[in-house]
Amino acid sequence: MLKGIDPIINPELLKILAEMGHGDEIILADAHFPGHTFCPKRVVRGDGLQIPDLLAGIISLFELDSYDDSLIMMAAVEGDTLDPQVETDYMAAIRKSAPDAPDVIHIGRFEFYDRAEEAYACVMTGTTAKYGNILLRKGVTPLASSYK
Repeated sequence: MLKGIDPIINPELLKILAEMGHGDEIILADAHFPGHTFCPKRVVRGDGLQIPDLLAGIISLFELDSYDDSLIMMAAVEGDTLDPQVETDYMAAIRKSAPDAPDVIHIGRFEFYDRAEEAYACVMTGTTAKYGNILLRKGVTPLASSYK
């Protein structure tokens, strides 16, 4: 056990978050997402874990990109609708550690799949919310003024 790290972050995920560099992306995928198909690089199993809980743990360790879109979710397919509570719950978890986090942007399903194929990693969760996937883009961790 390490101090200051949410226990929801298992050692494999902690290693991945530490390895990621500026601009790398990670998908937190709902239980329906074809992660093993669209995330060929690294898949972490987080069965039973819920995305808001993971977001709260990850964002306390992870700087979001301030240059490019850093929070991306899938837009509803034509004729379908999004449940706004999903995004509300995600943003509440994110803003616990990052109160100035940007709003989520939505991209089409196939564009999201394309991004997943290039993502550094994908965490398969137990979240069953429709359109529950979220992509996080890592930013530069600011250095404390005492570091040179």
